[in-house]
Amino acid sequence: MAASTPHLKNEELLSGLASRYVEVESLPWKPTPTPGVDMKVLLQDKETGLLTALFRWQPGTELPLHEHVEIEQTFVLEGSIVDEEGEVRQGDYVWRPAGNRHIARSPNGALVLSFFLKPNRFLTGNLAGVALE
Repeated sequence: MAASTPHLKNEELLSGLASRYVEVESLPWKPTPTPGVDMKVLLQDKETGLLTALFRWQPGTELPLHEHVEIEQTFVLEGSIVDEEGEVRQGDYVWRPAGNRHIARSPNGALVLSFFLKPNRFLTGNLAGVALE
């Protein structure tokens, strides 16, 4: 099975069809290439690009111009994320179609749960041309 949860205790002992119960609190925060944004990977399939993760945005963080290669979904647990199309606040949800491009900002910080079918492709800044998980 290609999908996994990094740092999941005893995952190697589970059968391919067993449910994975994840103690999210025990997972480490991992820095992303964007300063001010850390993540906890809940589910990842490196072969397909599938990713479900918690993202913690520090106040004032900006994610450079990027394109969603496939549908991206985000539920905001705390704070808000803003772009030129609008703002998604605590308790709200946004999804973006494949091909959507934007610069995302979090003026006051945020904690979000995001789902990706494929990694974003960055178009500007030091991440230009990079597809990140």
